[in-house]
Amino acid sequence: MAARSVCRAGSAAGRALLWGPRPSAALLTLTRKRHAATYAQALQNVPETQVTTLENGLRVASEESNQPTCTVGLWIEAGSRYEDAKTNGAGFFMEHMAFKGTKKRPGLAFEKEVESLGAHLNGYTSREQTAFYIKALSKDMPKVVELLGDLVQNCALEDSQIEKERGVILQELKEMDSNLADVTFDYLHATAYQGTALAHTVEGTTENIKRLTRADLISYIDTHFKAPRMVLAAAGGISHRELVDAAKQHFTGAPFTYKRDSVPALARCRFTGSEIRARDDALPLAHIALAVEGPGWADPDNVVLNVANAIIGRYDHSFGGGKNQSSRLAALAVEHNLCHSFEPFNTSYSDTGLFGFHFVSDPLSIDDMMFCAQGEWMRLCTSTTESEVTRAKNYLRNAMVAQLDGTTRVCENIGSHLLHYGRRIPLEEWDARISAVDARMVRDVCSKYIYDKCPAVAAVGPIEQLLDYNRIRSAMYWIRL
Repeated sequence: MAARSVCRAGSAAGRALLWGPRPSAALLTLTRKRHAATYAQALQNVPETQVTTLENGLRVASEESNQPTCTVGLWIEAGSRYEDAKTNGAGFFMEHMAFKGTKKRPGLAFEKEVESLGAHLNGYTSREQTAFYIKALSKDMPKVVELLGDLVQNCALEDSQIEKERGVILQELKEMDSNLADVTFDYLHATAYQGTALAHTVEGTTENIKRLTRADLISYIDTHFKAPRMVLAAAGGISHRELVDAAKQHFTGAPFTYKRDSVPALARCRFTGSEIRARDDALPLAHIALAVEGPGWADPDNVVLNVANAIIGRYDHSFGGGKNQSSRLAALAVEHNLCHSFEPFNTSYSDTGLFGFHFVSDPLSIDDMMFCAQGEWMRLCTSTTESEVTRAKNYLRNAMVAQLDGTTRVCENIGSHLLHYGRRIPLEEWDARISAVDARMVRDVCSKYIYDKCPAVAAVGPIEQLLDYNRIRSAMYWIRL
């Protein structure tokens, strides 16, 4: 009986809500606007990025929000491009050693202190930058800054830990050899930038990892971990003033007394149109990457090339949609079973880049897939339509707004931008650049970088059907009568 009474009471309340006085249309509109921000509002409501440069050259940048957590990290202008043939792999080795204790926190004490905060510590090394970052509760930001400062200034580099980590890295190198996509991109860099520092792999060679000593790692740190080459970035529920105060307190050691004139110059890496083929008929699928030289980070042509890549689209055989996909190349891949997957890329560095595509296909489909992919490049240079550009720009806007999700992505965005551009470019500015792109710009910029250019080619696996380089080169232009 009691239950039925409750049900009746609930039903009565429901009828009262249903048939009672209805709110006005203006009130409904106001309510909807309160809960769902428009795209323009989302861009305008992004907090300002505050940047302070300390006397030693360290840049401190942050974006404050109401998040209960924060991500604080160091982005350093150092990577495999700053190594020579003998020291290649030192940066990757150093990344591993950074988490193995400091002079103040020996052994596992560093990791235990991070865990006691309930924090998450991570890092990575690429060809032009190294990063260490910690995600923690906002109230622990000063402690996180102290830990990061200790990590880069007082890394213990104990001989026993070096030998232990040497074995771990050698095992990682063996595992990386089984990732054919990564192997293909390493080969692509090796052939595109042969004889230069960008040809090096990030992880280094097996011979180098076996040979690197504690003195080599110390020399790498002393040479590259300088204040003017670092950005201390933070995002989340933190105060910029408190972040700057913490940085002044904990980033004052010997590495942070150097001035900018002590930073070594970056050597120019020249692009070469050539190829590397690693044929292995025992493998089931072929990995092919083709690229031309693209622009560096700060070049405005990057926005147009990203629109072009969005027009090409990407495909994986696990995708739905079949041959009705908006990407013409994806529709062809489905209709004629050309590949298992493909993806365009635009990889930028300080003064150069690689603009191209990578695909995975059966051995007997390589020629057809390459023909269709290069044909799509030629179509971008000659026949891009406004409807395609509109769709691609909307795709880029969606990817851009996705950068707002999570303090870690925002923090990485801040750190990378200050290293690459010298400032954090606001989303409104990116949106304006994207909006300015039209079909004619896509055709002109693609012609500038793609049309009648010598590509770099890397191929791994059962690649007997991959045509001769001269045939691939001849497909980089159309003979139009």
